[in-house]
Amino acid sequence: MNIGSKDCVLSFEVFPPRKNLPIESIYNTIDRLIDLKPESISVTYGAAGNDTSKRTFELAGQIKKHGVESVAHLISIGLSEDELTRKLKILKEKNVNKILALRGDIPKFSYEKGDFDHASDLIRSIKEKGDFYVMAAAYPEGHIDSHNLVEDIKNLRKKVDAGCDSLVTQLFFDNEDFYRFRDMCDLAGIDVPIQAGIMPVINKKQIEKMISLNGIKLPKKFLKIMKRYEDDKIAMRDCGIAYAVDQIVDLISSGVEGIHLYTMNNPYIAEKIHESIKNLIKL
Repeated sequence: MNIGSKDCVLSFEVFPPRKNLPIESIYNTIDRLIDLKPESISVTYGAAGNDTSKRTFELAGQIKKHGVESVAHLISIGLSEDELTRKLKILKEKNVNKILALRGDIPKFSYEKGDFDHASDLIRSIKEKGDFYVMAAAYPEGHIDSHNLVEDIKNLRKKVDAGCDSLVTQLFFDNEDFYRFRDMCDLAGIDVPIQAGIMPVINKKQIEKMISLNGIKLPKKFLKIMKRYEDDKIAMRDCGIAYAVDQIVDLISSGVEGIHLYTMNNPYIAEKIHESIKNLIKL
């Protein structure tokens, strides 16, 4: 890839509204994101015991109807072969051809195990059942359940060998972690496109949740910003946007193939970031 050739694509992620809210409550957000002409918009999927697949698939179908590629998340925990076949049929009916296949977070309560122990098992089955474009998750700092990054890269290679077409990373705040991870992927023979996952942090509670769930580390630069502005809502929001833009510009300059923005259903943040980088990406 030629550095600076504007080959980098931009995609967004949204999550379905809570079950006590009408699905239409997110339509304005999706409309504003569609106006930014992203490469795709992905829709998350609740964990076992909180299956949001009906809303996930509905939103993915609505996005596709508006002429933007959509990606439906699908998790393996608690999923049977028959249920997978049924869900894939629904996605085909909605003209949704891209799936982000995940194991999902293991619930803290008892649940039906399902037929797929790992994301790689789910990927293989999806590929066998239809002509879907399948994406998988990657972890620049290593998955929280892995002993080390080398072990995690080996597991990632299993996903690629199972038929994964591209990867999208978990959020990270130090680009050096991503570059080290990318080099390790090269050494492991992982040659599918990798999108870098970026989340603009707009409040302290948000980042504390991410750290507890995923074990993400925060650079000194970010900690200094948060310490100074954590009690100023507007300043923290603007700092979060600025930090994300700085990350993205550096990533694009270093030849990243895609930026996947975790929008947290906040179109204002996506719009501000898009305005700052629109001349650097492929539209």
